[in-house]
Amino acid sequence: MNVSLFSWIVILLAAFAANLPFFNQQLFGLIPLKREVAWVKPVWVRLLELVALYFGVGIVAHFLEAGIGNVFSQGWEFYAITGCLFLVLAYPGYVMRYLRKQHA
Repeated sequence: MNVSLFSWIVILLAAFAANLPFFNQQLFGLIPLKREVAWVKPVWVRLLELVALYFGVGIVAHFLEAGIGNVFSQGWEFYAITGCLFLVLAYPGYVMRYLRKQHA
């Protein structure tokens, strides 16, 4: 497989993972949490999911890079930029969950 395909896979996986906490009420989209009437997953749980999914996508990207060839070492700048990019990719889910007007 070529590098371009792996790059697109990582980008699409990151976009999906960044929006996953905002589009469901389950933990990581798989684990059902307690069921109460009109229960909504708290913001801090969504943020913890976002951080965990960021590292999960990073691990997948690391293994894809290792499959292509040698893995390059990264400094703090790389993680700061990719973290900000992950937050930008999460913005549509955040808007749909918290900023969109709910019609009654």
